[in-house]
Amino acid sequence: MKAKPFLKWAGGKTQLISVIEQTLPKDITQTNFTYIEPFVGSGAVLFWALNNYPNMKKAVINDINDDLINTYKTIADRPKELISILEILQNEYHALEGSEDNKKLYYYKKRELYNTRKEEQSGQAALFIFLNRTCFNGLYRVNRKNEYNVPMGGYKKPTICDKENILAVSEALQKVEILCGDFEQTLEHADKNSLFYFDPPYKPLSETSSFNSYAKDEFNDKEQIRLKYFCNKLDILNHNWILSNSDVKGKDKNDNFFDELYSDFNIQRVDAKRSINANPEKRGKLKELLITNQVNKKEYVRPI
Repeated sequence: MKAKPFLKWAGGKTQLISVIEQTLPKDITQTNFTYIEPFVGSGAVLFWALNNYPNMKKAVINDINDDLINTYKTIADRPKELISILEILQNEYHALEGSEDNKKLYYYKKRELYNTRKEEQSGQAALFIFLNRTCFNGLYRVNRKNEYNVPMGGYKKPTICDKENILAVSEALQKVEILCGDFEQTLEHADKNSLFYFDPPYKPLSETSSFNSYAKDEFNDKEQIRLKYFCNKLDILNHNWILSNSDVKGKDKNDNFFDELYSDFNIQRVDAKRSINANPEKRGKLKELLITNQVNKKEYVRPI
């Protein structure tokens, strides 16, 4: 069985993989290369690349969300222990089907337990997956106290323990180095034939559409600009990179934030689907940005 994302994830890149594939530099993927993903999230592109590029020498993933990274490490190192806990959670939760009040009570007790962060590694990872599979739309959101605060979703008997996929993911992760921290640390793990894929927290299209509270510290415009400077650095060092982000011009045609920020690089606008909105009528197609440094390489000077 091929590994696939073990989480539902807001902004997951499964739907854009075909476009990303067309953007990949062929001279890299046909040789031994290192794949680096500094904002791994659900790892849709990671698992696709692991399944499709046997020439990949190694992969390096990183995320600032230590609860997410703990879950990756647990799957890599203790898959059977994790599965045993998830099976208990799944059986208990499914047994409450038909009693909405008891389901809610169970969900919010597990969310409270998760936020104490007092469980051992496998137990905390199991709670992370349980909440992801049972919450509203697979959303991950925390407040400034780093407390997960997403309400329960309305799913009937959701799959909480996908045993076969967890084992497949565990096997795939054996060739992956797993880091936790700031995205810039990933440069230390690059070699002369590296490909970076960036899927940072998106710049929100409006104040009410922000799902940016992915970690207790906001990924704001200042961070978006810092990421661009990091991309400049990679370009100077002759590393190839691809970056996804929201197309803010779709909401406001006068908003040139990304067009100006990445004006020296190749910017594509690609079709995507909005899957998270309390109002189903507001879900639908929109444009996203896919930015690469495959053309128009120049020498960069950071503004003072």
